[in-house]
Amino acid sequence: MLKACPYCGRIHDTRFDCGQRPARRKSGGRVDAFRGSNAWKIKRDAIRSRDLNLCRVCLAAGRLQCSGLSVHHIEPLEEAWALRLEDDNLLTVCSRCHEQAEAGQIPREKLHTLARCAPQLIPPVSTTAKIQAPAPPTGHLQK
Repeated sequence: MLKACPYCGRIHDTRFDCGQRPARRKSGGRVDAFRGSNAWKIKRDAIRSRDLNLCRVCLAAGRLQCSGLSVHHIEPLEEAWALRLEDDNLLTVCSRCHEQAEAGQIPREKLHTLARCAPQLIPPVSTTAKIQAPAPPTGHLQK
């Protein structure tokens, strides 16, 4: 059947590939379905709250990063489907740390260790070491 093509504007058979039609996307299967599920959205929000909406890798290095955050599966969904909602397998990370974790530049064991312990907001040692008691007043109240 001849029709006006919504992609190239010419008239041709509907089964004809004019080269302008975008490629059909395959559905992602269970991983994409999981990422759109309510169970994942609830767990993702809970993990971000647990991690104080901060990148845990940056926090461990003494930096506060609160933008570009996502929740990372330490053991990938394709390798460990059963761990997809386990707290010890999920960690809030910034986009830079997420790329490094996906590339294997941050060891999984380090990520698991961070996921198992609560985040600590402690001031750096150097600032607490500089706090000193005030010096006593000199010469004002001498008899």
